[in-house]
Amino acid sequence: MTDTTANTGAPETILEVDGLNVDFWVDGEFYPAAVDMNYTVRRGEVLAIVGESGSGKSTSSMSLLGLLPENARVTGSIKLLGRELRGVDQATIRSLRGNEIAVIFQEPMTALNPVYTIGFQIVEALRSHDRSLAPSAAKERAIELLSLVEMPNPEQSFHKYPHQLSGGQRQRAMIAQSISCDPLLLIADEPTTALDVTVQAEILDLLRNLHKRLDSAIILITHDMGVVADLADRIMVMKNGIVVEAGSVDEIFHHPTHPYTQQLLASVPHLGLGVLEPIDESAADEVVSETSAVPTIASIREHANTQRVVETREPVLSFEDVAIEYPKRGRIPAFRAAEHIDLQIYPGEIMGLVGESGSGKTTIGRAAIGLIPIAEGKLTTVGTDISHATQKDLFAIRRRTGIVFQDPASSLNPRMPIGQSIGEPILLAGEAKGKDLDRKVEDLLDQVELPRSYRNRFPHELSGGQRQRVGIARALALAPELLVADEPTSALDVSVQARFLDLLQELQQELQFACLFISHDLAVVDILAHRISVMHLGKLVETGTRDEILRGAKDPYTQRLIAAVPVPDPEAQRERREARAALLGRSAS
Repeated sequence: MTDTTANTGAPETILEVDGLNVDFWVDGEFYPAAVDMNYTVRRGEVLAIVGESGSGKSTSSMSLLGLLPENARVTGSIKLLGRELRGVDQATIRSLRGNEIAVIFQEPMTALNPVYTIGFQIVEALRSHDRSLAPSAAKERAIELLSLVEMPNPEQSFHKYPHQLSGGQRQRAMIAQSISCDPLLLIADEPTTALDVTVQAEILDLLRNLHKRLDSAIILITHDMGVVADLADRIMVMKNGIVVEAGSVDEIFHHPTHPYTQQLLASVPHLGLGVLEPIDESAADEVVSETSAVPTIASIREHANTQRVVETREPVLSFEDVAIEYPKRGRIPAFRAAEHIDLQIYPGEIMGLVGESGSGKTTIGRAAIGLIPIAEGKLTTVGTDISHATQKDLFAIRRRTGIVFQDPASSLNPRMPIGQSIGEPILLAGEAKGKDLDRKVEDLLDQVELPRSYRNRFPHELSGGQRQRVGIARALALAPELLVADEPTSALDVSVQARFLDLLQELQQELQFACLFISHDLAVVDILAHRISVMHLGKLVETGTRDEILRGAKDPYTQRLIAAVPVPDPEAQRERREARAALLGRSAS
């Protein structure tokens, strides 16, 4: 899959990878993680490597810098500006890291040292590659870099620790450290996965501007096709360690040839499918490759459209002028996380709740099922007023409500087989035991499309998507009238996410429970929800049907949120980016 451009006027080749193989030694044999990769990256070019989790994207890129564990074996050729990197000694590799090839890691909280200020960490990167640099000059340069990545108050931020910064600010600090030595090649490993859509748009703008200013090459590792459309020049698609397709952005987006690439593109949520852009009536309901079938986002959206909610009955969940606050703890003062909340969800309805991190979405979701007390107002859940409920009152409503948490790995007991985790609520409620309980657990596994044999597996033996299905099965164990889904797809790949959304929608139509679907991804909420509520700084700023919010958003914050969602189409994304810049310019003036 090598780029064979022979034009002498082409920019110089920064990186040349030929026949790269990465294997891991596990239980007495080698398992391949990347197989026979060939590619080049030129100066000023952005190469995107896309694929689902476990496809070998990060592994193959980390092998360039020797950042793999001891049980890894790397073969093939890796050349930086014509110089062979594979097989060189550790001192040479250390001098290259950060100086000529730098990495922006996926999770800045774990990549930054928690006991040092971010200023110290940037200065350390500068001085370890240039011993002659005086501490005062290094500090000046570090503050300049923080200004370059548009960090608010660079002089103050220099003295802050990672935990004192928001997710977007930590990612900016990480980028500042990465570009501190003007590297030839920047490896961006899922740089926006954990970020809100508005922060993501800012980080993408920043990477684009830096890339133009520094003229460095970028390898962008991601599973978000909207991000790829926004930044990349060329794309490599990986599956199970093999490059299945490579080409320019236009070729891959408009004329994909491999079934897996077609599946990946069909799984990407488009904001406003059927409202802001037309639906292709002739398209199939699912895209099939050799190993799997994935429902298309258009078909999931269409099924959601067929259902209408009757609002004449009593709401399953009702907030009336509710305020929620976290009490004072030690020196930390009381904090009001949400106020003046008025929200109703009716039987059989999916209500989408969107907003960025810290807006109070999860607080509302947890208060809805009595996990957090409310300070003011009236909260009614499944017909019971729980505004001042005792633990005994809450026990009664918990049998009729369920919650799917954001991170299934930390919400499942690692010492319990998943069959036991799913059956526990049924057993505690006294609904079934023995053979009856086994049968119910098997039925729930069937409902979430997991093999019955998985009941004896532990959570760590399942993939992220499978663990999330276990979370749904457990939440649905007692046939709840209300399900709270708290960011259930944020950690999933697009194809896994498409299957998950299809499943959730089928179950909801079959069992007719009401659902509060919390997300910061407006495109995902748009696929499922009948109505959408938008939260900003602890207040509901707008509520309406999907069409009202997407076509006629009245609140400036909702307009900014919609403008920030990347679209998986290079030309459309370019237009959206310009429109967003104009919108931000208007709101600033």
